[in-house]
Amino acid sequence: MTVPREVVADAPGRVNLLGEHTDYNDGFVLPMAIPQRTRVTLVLRDDRWVSVHSAQMNDEERSYQLGGERRQGAFVDYVQGVTAMFAEDGHALAGFDLSITSEVPIGGGLSSSAALMVAVARAIRAAFEIDLDDLAIAKLAHRAETGFVGAPVGLLDPIACSLADERHALFVDTRSLALEKVALPESVELVIVDSGIAHDHATGDYRVRRAECTRAAELLSVRALRDVADPAALDALPDPLRARARHVLSENARVHEGVAAMRRGDVARLGQLFLASHASMRDDFAVSTPDVDALVELAAADPAILGARLTGGGFGGAIVALARVGEARAAGERVVEQYRRKTGRPGRLLVPSE
Repeated sequence: MTVPREVVADAPGRVNLLGEHTDYNDGFVLPMAIPQRTRVTLVLRDDRWVSVHSAQMNDEERSYQLGGERRQGAFVDYVQGVTAMFAEDGHALAGFDLSITSEVPIGGGLSSSAALMVAVARAIRAAFEIDLDDLAIAKLAHRAETGFVGAPVGLLDPIACSLADERHALFVDTRSLALEKVALPESVELVIVDSGIAHDHATGDYRVRRAECTRAAELLSVRALRDVADPAALDALPDPLRARARHVLSENARVHEGVAAMRRGDVARLGQLFLASHASMRDDFAVSTPDVDALVELAAADPAILGARLTGGGFGGAIVALARVGEARAAGERVVEQYRRKTGRPGRLLVPSE
């Protein structure tokens, strides 16, 4: 079989319905794919060099040599991380030129980095005829982001970008990696609004929250916070560890209850869980911001919306809201306009997309 000289691959961004900051605590998550995608075109070379061009990064171009991957503090690190992991797993690659275009907003809490890495890994899989399933692709992308880029993220993002679709939520046990698709009830649609506040998981308070969870688990003598059987045990923790752990336990419970609500079509309860999740992220996990809180409040007050919450790791990014079917676009446009007037920020409606 002739190996193609040019390969095109893509991967979607993702929105998380429930289950925030639970993945690195061995907990449960409930993401879906979104229409926005990252696309890459890979053209093989006859040497060991990789050249990467991104339309989103001011048409910047970066290059490196295979086997000589070194962090550059730029978008190319996500590509370098992927090729480094393929090499670590014993796969021999040749050089290539890579062109990237993306509709997934950077820093929007919708997994732009995971979408990029999954798309690159898919292109490499096809170009070099490597036998990897989509779960293995997700695991490789996760290793690339944590081990090479240095962002202490969990498995939620790459699993969602590799395995989720736009009509079903992916119910994932991040410890066992058991996966189940759960249909979004037909009576509702999602609304996703970008707050205009970018975040960065490779730096900042995200890693502080992860360290706090690790410390809380150590003090409770459990492998991970998901293993806490009695919520009363949290009373032994000092603040803010008690609050961080309380969020993780309550959020895991909300994922299970959200799945049950989706199965029985109880969209009112699902909307209530969105609101409870946001309150927990704001008060117990302290990852929201005043403007994001305002965006959630505006969405929740709209008559067509049943509930809203911050989605993604926090400190900015996007919100997800649950709207009655047929009313999502109008509701989203109302919320964006009110948000712009209230905060002066250029909020943007991402879903429903044009």
